[in-house]
Amino acid sequence: MRLPKILTTIQSYSWPLFLADLIAGITVAMVALPLSLAIAIASGATPEKGIVTAIVAGFLISLFGGSRVQIGGPTGAFIVVVFGVIAEHGYDGLVLATFMAGIILLIAGYFRAGNLIAFVPEAVVAGFTIGIGIIIGTSQLNSFFGLSLAEVPAEFFEKVHAFWGARDTMSLVTLAIALATLVMIVALRRMAPKFPGLIVAVGIGSLAVSAFALPVSTLGSQFGELPSGLPMPQLPVLTLARIVELLPSAFIIAFLAGVESLLSAMVADKMIEGHHRPNAELTAQGIANIGSALFTGLPATGAIARTATNIKAGGKTPVAGLVHAVTILIVMLLAAPLAGYLAMPALAALLMVTAWNMMEVDKWGEYAHGKKSDLFLLLLTLVLTVAVDLTVAIGVGVIIGLALNLNKQKPIKSDWRPPNR
Repeated sequence: MRLPKILTTIQSYSWPLFLADLIAGITVAMVALPLSLAIAIASGATPEKGIVTAIVAGFLISLFGGSRVQIGGPTGAFIVVVFGVIAEHGYDGLVLATFMAGIILLIAGYFRAGNLIAFVPEAVVAGFTIGIGIIIGTSQLNSFFGLSLAEVPAEFFEKVHAFWGARDTMSLVTLAIALATLVMIVALRRMAPKFPGLIVAVGIGSLAVSAFALPVSTLGSQFGELPSGLPMPQLPVLTLARIVELLPSAFIIAFLAGVESLLSAMVADKMIEGHHRPNAELTAQGIANIGSALFTGLPATGAIARTATNIKAGGKTPVAGLVHAVTILIVMLLAAPLAGYLAMPALAALLMVTAWNMMEVDKWGEYAHGKKSDLFLLLLTLVLTVAVDLTVAIGVGVIIGLALNLNKQKPIKSDWRPPNR
């Protein structure tokens, strides 16, 4: 069955359930707002694209998804591939690739491919996830330390070399705001895990910059004022040459959306002792990415941290996800100018925490003492992700992983486990 969860959960819906979903939806919206802005900026897009994606894709994923509590939107897993597509093909190329990825996911859902994604070796997933975390964390060094660079290179090692060369331009004020925000995020998560500490920490750091007129870059100074409404939907320009050119990127976006959404749904199942519908989830990701592309947004998928926040805040049904999207829309309509005061180092600190969580450092010892073939596959995928390209890393990792399984002459079994992040 590919029916959305909302069709089954809404049959016994009640006012107490709505109140729980309302509180959870508003709570997770406060977490999603700064994250969506920061992810869009790190991806090489303008900040409002993250908000548009959280609203449109977030609403559609909850409306059509196969999980009762999944929260969708832009995620850190897409930063590397989105940055690369924009750099090589322009933002219009990203929109078309996202649109095509949505169609691919719809086809995958129709042919019930949701269970097949689970056969991608866990070592491959861990390898490219750690690699993405390293790239995200490294990309934020410029804003975190307040370095003065005329242009930041796209290639990883060139970027590190450029940052090292600009170390003398570091701003102590910027670094202090970044560190203070990072400490507040970590402290609030530990002391009050149900509290939307992300927006509080980023807000306090930004308020300090504004109140004391500190010489620190802000969202407004770097990108101008955010629009206070959604753009009109429009079809991307479709030509055969452009479609062929962007097809590899579309497949990678679709793959990442499928893997990340099902990982997130697995985490949710573990927390609520439920069971998601993987093919309905793939179908929802397809609809959401098509919808996001029509509004010129970013690729979207289920977000593990936001889904966990929703559950901890008391979300019970997909209505919480709908409330989350509507809340972000209301904030965009009424308070978009305030986003201009957000400090760039505060957002950089937020992404540093996101990158650290993606890398799941607490599992590294387990990986090191596991099977040598899994460790080799993880390290190979990681190195290829950082040093070469995410597309190459996933392709090589999956092929070698399947070959290693086939070589054992045993039935291939899924080795996925829900990630801690």
